[in-house]
Amino acid sequence: MRKGTLFAYENSGNGCAILDNNVGGAKYMYLHVCRVDGTGCDTDTGNFSEYAGPVYVTSFACAPVTAKMGTTSSNLYFNYNSEYVFPCD
Repeated sequence: MRKGTLFAYENSGNGCAILDNNVGGAKYMYLHVCRVDGTGCDTDTGNFSEYAGPVYVTSFACAPVTAKMGTTSSNLYFNYNSEYVFPCD
C-alpha cells in the first residue's frame, strides 16, 4: 500500500512540491525543498490528514527535497531524500 505520494510541479522556472497523505487520518508529515545551492528553502511540517505543502522554490532544476511521513517524527513510514525532485537540465 502506498503511504504517500510526492508531487512536483513547474511553472515558468519555479517549482512547488506537495506530499499527499494516502493513508487517511492525521499523520506526521515533513516536506522540505531548496534551490540547488541550498538556499531559498521552504518547509511544511505537522500532522496532516490530506497533504503537506505546497512548498515553493525558485530556480527549480535539481532542487533537493526531503519528504517524511509516519505516525510520529520518530516512527516513520518513509524518509525520502533526493537531489532531483525537479528535472535537471
